[in-house]
Amino acid sequence: MIHPETQPFSTAEFETQAQTSEPKYGERHIAQGELITFPNPRIGRRYDIHITLPEFTCKCPFSGYPDFATIYLSYVPNQRVVELKAIKLYINSYRDRYISHEESVNQILDDFVAACDPLEVKIKGDFLPRGNVHTVIEVTHQKDA
Repeated sequence: MIHPETQPFSTAEFETQAQTSEPKYGERHIAQGELITFPNPRIGRRYDIHITLPEFTCKCPFSGYPDFATIYLSYVPNQRVVELKAIKLYINSYRDRYISHEESVNQILDDFVAACDPLEVKIKGDFLPRGNVHTVIEVTHQKDA
């Protein structure tokens, strides 16, 4: 016997609940989209950190069509290192934003530098082709000595 509280939803009930209920926990975490850092465990040692984020999405500010990219982030940490779950959630926060390829990659750089203050950082956005056009945006920052 199936208890009423454990009965599966019908498709219509599930869709209605999904549309009318408050945001899911993942949506709430993504909406916060804050870059969290922690102390560099090897201050004074120069080393590279490479992060690949293959599921970046945003929306074209002109057409509203979705854009998809892989974001490549490489940096030499200074005092702080970015927490990986936090950068995943931060990147996911772009999913419903109307923002150009150029602005999204530059904004990621600005936010990353503000959070981590790395010695060096390079961010590359490799966008999937749309309308037979493939775009790659690369930005860099180097800390003044």
